[in-house]
Amino acid sequence: MLQFISHYTDRYTYLDSIRFALEGGCRWVQLRMKGATDDDVRPIAREALSLCRQAGATFIIDDRVALVKELGADGVHLGKNDMPIAEARQLLGPNCIIGGTANTFADIVAHHRASANYIGCGPFRFTTTKDNLSPVLGLDGYRHIVEQMRQARIDLPIVAIGGITAGDIPAILGTGITGIALSGAILRASDPVKEMKRIINITQP
Repeated sequence: MLQFISHYTDRYTYLDSIRFALEGGCRWVQLRMKGATDDDVRPIAREALSLCRQAGATFIIDDRVALVKELGADGVHLGKNDMPIAEARQLLGPNCIIGGTANTFADIVAHHRASANYIGCGPFRFTTTKDNLSPVLGLDGYRHIVEQMRQARIDLPIVAIGGITAGDIPAILGTGITGIALSGAILRASDPVKEMKRIINITQP
């Protein structure tokens, strides 16, 4: 599972970043626009949803449960300070994808009980795309969490996130993590589409 988290840079808009990801073969996109209003996000989300539908990609919106319901997006990703997962499940119903951010095994247990469909677990290392960063996990942190999940028989997809580059991916997947989420590694590349294709080849050998 390879997820792309949209971002903007001096060169690229949110929609540019999503187009690169889809053109490069990514089939799971999250629109993340922290600090923006729903009115700012709505037209971009509508266009992003259209692009994802055309590509056959899953489209997730970060945080904004009401917009997910309004636009018919595939799901929502909820951070630690966003709406509780159980509340979002009540509003969105059983078929909507709900992901939750986790930094510890206790977070994962809580998300599992609240009916999350997947976990975004990180940060792998320090990243500039996120404020108020939780403690960095690294490979040892992932190994420990995966083992705790096995022992507790919690079978949820767990996606590593936070400052990940192409060179990190084999070692991260070697810990038992089931997916990778990327943002900056794609947009900093000289050719983002080519970089996405290269990373997909690494994650799906």
